[in-house]
Amino acid sequence: MSSPTRKRRPTAARRSPARRRPRRPGKRRQRADDRLIAFLVAAALAVALVVAIVNWLLAHWWILIVLGALAVLAGGGWLYQQQQKARWEAVRAQGLRYELSQLDALHHSGFEDAVRGLMRRDGCPNAVRVGGGGDLGADVKATDPYGRHWVIQCKHRRNGIAGSPVGTPDLQVLNGTARQVHGADVAVIVTNGRVTAPAVAFAKQQRLHVVDRHTLAVWAAGSRPVWELLRAVPPPRRPTAHS
Repeated sequence: MSSPTRKRRPTAARRSPARRRPRRPGKRRQRADDRLIAFLVAAALAVALVVAIVNWLLAHWWILIVLGALAVLAGGGWLYQQQQKARWEAVRAQGLRYELSQLDALHHSGFEDAVRGLMRRDGCPNAVRVGGGGDLGADVKATDPYGRHWVIQCKHRRNGIAGSPVGTPDLQVLNGTARQVHGADVAVIVTNGRVTAPAVAFAKQQRLHVVDRHTLAVWAAGSRPVWELLRAVPPPRRPTAHS
């Protein structure tokens, strides 16, 4: 008899190897990608903004001209102020001083030179002496740091305070030519002597300025420029470092 067949046990189904789950990108890489995207978006927006501004300026080209002109004016004004400041410091450093006794001892032409020198000391490098025959009442001309044109008539008295006073006729000559002929903004008469009361009244009436012996002493001492010693001087023509 044949041996009974053995029942075969069902073979257990072989387990399939577990599938590996795909790894998610790391957080650092994710953040780097986010930053790169943000940078690219910002760069694109910046480029678009620049292109829009350029196109707008090209369409409104006159604005560029205005801005350029303003920049040139601002730069020129700043440079001019620096130059004026440097000139003022230079002339102040020279320390030009006069005592009244020195001025009294001068010849009338030397007195005019002294007045010109004082104007230069105060920051008027273009001050010139034009006194002489046919000067039409202008012995010294100058332009101050504020752009004002000065016409000065000098009346020297050898005897100083004891000499003959400056009267109304002297001021009438200055009043008739300073503005009409010489284009003065400030018309001044300077003397080392006295000035009569009617002459002072006439000067105030006609908007003339008088530098008498007392004012001359303060001015020549060098503590203050002449336009700070006179009343009712016209306002500056242009702004400067001293205004």
